[in-house]
Amino acid sequence: MIGWLLHWVYKWVNPPCIGKLPPGSMGFPVIGETFQLFKGSPLIDIPRYYQDRLKRYGPVFKSNLVGQPLVVSLDPKFNRYIFQQEGKLFRSWYPETANSIFGKKSNTTYNSTIHKFVRNFSSKLFGPENLKEVLIQELEDAMRQSFASWATKPSIEVKDSVADMVFDLVAKKLISIEPIESRELRKNFEDFFQGMLCFPIYFPGTSFYKCKKGRRNVHKRLAGLLQDRLKKIPKKHDDLVDLLVEELQSEKPAIDETFAIDVLAALLFASFSTISATLTIGLKLLTDNPIVVDALKEEHEEILKERGDKNSRFTWEEYKSLAFTTQVINEINRMSNIAPGIFRKTLTDVQVNGYTIPAGWLVMISPMAVHLNPKLFEDPLKFDPWRWMTHDQTKRNLQQRNFMPFGGGLRLCLGAEFSKLFMSLFLHVLVTKYRWIKIKGDGVLRVAEIIVPQGYHIQLIPITE
Repeated sequence: MIGWLLHWVYKWVNPPCIGKLPPGSMGFPVIGETFQLFKGSPLIDIPRYYQDRLKRYGPVFKSNLVGQPLVVSLDPKFNRYIFQQEGKLFRSWYPETANSIFGKKSNTTYNSTIHKFVRNFSSKLFGPENLKEVLIQELEDAMRQSFASWATKPSIEVKDSVADMVFDLVAKKLISIEPIESRELRKNFEDFFQGMLCFPIYFPGTSFYKCKKGRRNVHKRLAGLLQDRLKKIPKKHDDLVDLLVEELQSEKPAIDETFAIDVLAALLFASFSTISATLTIGLKLLTDNPIVVDALKEEHEEILKERGDKNSRFTWEEYKSLAFTTQVINEINRMSNIAPGIFRKTLTDVQVNGYTIPAGWLVMISPMAVHLNPKLFEDPLKFDPWRWMTHDQTKRNLQQRNFMPFGGGLRLCLGAEFSKLFMSLFLHVLVTKYRWIKIKGDGVLRVAEIIVPQGYHIQLIPITE
């Protein structure tokens, strides 16, 4: 028994490889270096895990995450190569916990035909044309109503408040339910982030147990809704469920009901989780940098002057003209880094810097480590939207090539344009109609993204004309 155990530990520490593995450590058996990888730091700088290994091993090193052999890439050149070789040397990967939560077919490991199918469906609702013609006005209405409501309260917690607003809107577009129903549904998504990279231990009290319980409730609600639509006389709701039902009832459907439910769950989750977290950090950064707020106000007040009619709507042309606002959003995304990592799995042995990454291994790109790299972004810990207007073409190209808030390669985030429009409109309403006071939210924690452990609380005060 002891001999077997020693052999098992040896194999763990020295995994098989035809060639030379990148330097690094596999950590403890079973758990690997999971806890070190996701240990928070009270600073906004790159956590010690990355800094220590970068100094010791270089920009590409081996590790182990939740029992999966892993190579972490902090190398910008190799990162671009990974994106370029997607479908050839690499494929997308999500943790087993994500498969269990969303379903294996709904995440980005499904085949390219299904992926194109989902992209087509999503683009009908969140593509540029629908954003321009329909959603921009619906977003503005939702924001004005939400801001007015928030302004009547002593304070709001930004992340929860924004999450409620965006989830209400997206739930109505995807599945046509009203806010009262959507709030209850959103509660079942709350534990999802906590379980995305946890150990898949199904036992009461564990994060994975809470995730699975939430998933059951979500799927029960979505399955009931889908069945109602399939059984009843067709009634157009102009939502994603309509599109899915139409496909399910076609002569040769490309999907089944389980897949349809998984896709709805995944899109609902993605719609609110990242935007609300990003805007929370964005508001904190703006509060700490009033000079940026002044520049934002100047740009948006200029738009109001050019309108003539103060009651006219925010337009697509105005959105596209917001040069400084775009720079602010880029800088918020660069510093917040909501995605803990971009994961790929090797389809064959991959060579990098004289080392071999075996087939079947994971590769993790860290957007945070790239975005805070002083060789790529000068003075990276400084919140500086003006860095994005540099006239130095070499510096501009370097920044743009290594900026990845929405992923990269073939799997660029479907909601990238929706997210940018949402943030632009949010800032427009905020700086033209309100001022705000921070009530609570000083401490931060950097894991990959920046977290405000106690929440970020503000008081909104309407600007009187």
